[in-house]
Amino acid sequence: MTTRSGKCVLIVVVCLCWIPPGYAESDTDRTLSPYFYIEGGDPSVDRFPLKSTQVTVNITGVIAYVVIKQEYENTGLRPLNARYVFPASTRAAVHGMKMTIGDDVITARVKEREAAQKEFNQAKEEGKSASLLKQQRPNVFSMNVANILPRDTVAIELRYTELIVPTGGVYSFVFPTLVGPRYTSLSEANAPETDRWIENPYLKAGSDPMTTFNIFVTLSTGLPLQDAVCPSHSTEIFYESESVANVLLAESETFGGNRDFILNYRLAGEQIESGLMRFEGEDEKFFLLMVQPPERVETADIPPREYIFVVDVSGSMNGFPLNTAKKLLDNLIGNLRATDTFNVILFAGSSQVMARSSLPATRKNVSRAIRFISNKRGGGGTELLSALKRGAALPGDDGFARTLLVITDGYIGAEKEVFQMIQSNLSRMNVFAFGIGSSVNRYLIEGMAKAGQGEPFVVTRPQEAPEAAARFREYVRAPVLTGISIDYEGFEPYAVEPPAVPDLFAARPLIIFGKYQGRPEGTIAVRGVGGIGTYEQQFDIAGTAALEVNSALRYLWARTRIARLSDACFGDRDSENRQEITTLGLTYNLLTDYTSFIAVKEEIRNTQGPSEEVDQPLALPLNVSNLAVGRPVASVPEPGLILILAGTFVFMAILNRRGRQGRSTDL
Repeated sequence: MTTRSGKCVLIVVVCLCWIPPGYAESDTDRTLSPYFYIEGGDPSVDRFPLKSTQVTVNITGVIAYVVIKQEYENTGLRPLNARYVFPASTRAAVHGMKMTIGDDVITARVKEREAAQKEFNQAKEEGKSASLLKQQRPNVFSMNVANILPRDTVAIELRYTELIVPTGGVYSFVFPTLVGPRYTSLSEANAPETDRWIENPYLKAGSDPMTTFNIFVTLSTGLPLQDAVCPSHSTEIFYESESVANVLLAESETFGGNRDFILNYRLAGEQIESGLMRFEGEDEKFFLLMVQPPERVETADIPPREYIFVVDVSGSMNGFPLNTAKKLLDNLIGNLRATDTFNVILFAGSSQVMARSSLPATRKNVSRAIRFISNKRGGGGTELLSALKRGAALPGDDGFARTLLVITDGYIGAEKEVFQMIQSNLSRMNVFAFGIGSSVNRYLIEGMAKAGQGEPFVVTRPQEAPEAAARFREYVRAPVLTGISIDYEGFEPYAVEPPAVPDLFAARPLIIFGKYQGRPEGTIAVRGVGGIGTYEQQFDIAGTAALEVNSALRYLWARTRIARLSDACFGDRDSENRQEITTLGLTYNLLTDYTSFIAVKEEIRNTQGPSEEVDQPLALPLNVSNLAVGRPVASVPEPGLILILAGTFVFMAILNRRGRQGRSTDL
């Protein structure tokens, strides 16, 4: 029997155990996690200096030219140093930055990352206005702006290009608008500089946006458009001609900056643009080859497969993302063939496996799997790496080809460790990745599929789940093209990317970048095995003119090479690859892991002393709950702790008073 005094002691213990982790643990033990921004503080400091983001996109043929203009304004009374974390496409080749203060325009220079940081710090200390752009991930950038004076307006302009590659006849341009929170088990004390951005603050779900977002797209395909549609935002589309369209946000779109902007379009007759493009610069010559693959041929002779579904049930998946994932799984598991086997691993801070080994895809086992998944609500961390290791270690049958299907929003910080694990297990499995949500970590989703020689899928709405599942079944039924080789006759290419072409699952063009020397003559032959036998296409070099409009090829080639080297930055080759990536960034004026853009206004403007440091809070992506933020109470001010303890003692006093009055108290 528990006495009243014993119950009071229990309450005190429970309340003290609930003290926010920011106070219960030392700074050296604190996890590097995002946190919620708490209103309050010094009213003389502007905590939201980024006021607007304006994006202008010109898509010409298959190349997108993107200009991002960010305007920072200090409406407070004290000088500011501001940092803002923002996303970009995983394929973006960032090759230009400008800073405008008043009438002065400063063109940024690309430098080695450490040198750029040192110059920025010095300018900040000297009271000069400066801006520093760093790449934290291929799809995550940070902008630092120093010495924004009261009433200052600072405009930062970024320029990048990317190649748009169609899949299944559909071209898709994606502009990510914000960075979702990332889970990490790293401590603040041990976190490297490249991971410090993860602790950026967030606004709570449903908070009013503190910045504006707008985007304008001009689409000029050169071939007649069949249709253009924006599934992510309300837009207005105006056609200037059969091959030119303008796309802008509708007036009803009050805030479009909390989810990826997606524009899908098709050419008339389901055509895709393929062929050869060339550019000849002063020192180097570049080519791009886009090869349309053969049509997929259905086959009934499909070997038995083992499918292991690795499903994220962490806090960031709570609600809409997890409900969408359940719909996807119901479709995927419910349509397995009787000859297949499968298993399910659910993971958050830890993982749970449905069965010790994979089960036949019988109706009974499929129902068991659906029940196993349906009870999950989402909560906890995101230990993807340990879940993948557990899936790879499950006992298998040599008669079944193993495929891992990873279903997640990708909100983790340890992407490269995941890629390395997948690459080291390629002889035992391949990987397909499904990203679920309005603003997923595409670097992780695409990187897992690339490392696992599979395909990535992104599902932004529940109604897209059946289509994604159908495409997956189509892809694994039979590759479009296998045994691919590229042969050059009378043509002298070098530095070709990729060096080897893997089997092609999706109905998308093969993309070959390279440089060449000598005269532009000879042929390129692409050979492989398709559904109806041997496949071959030849391209005449001399028949294609080198055009100045193709100058973006130098950036796109360098970005493609950097991406491959970055993916391979493990172990003994890390130092070698790092040096080559740095050289490429400096040579081609590109933002990389090891090169940054720096702009300094050479005038001492701040004479008031050190500026206030501000990390601009980010909005949570649409349909992502507050459970996605790993340390939501770490920023609770000290009075909050006092109130918790005060409430505890008040509750104890009430219980003691009731005890004296002889009343029973049932807890």
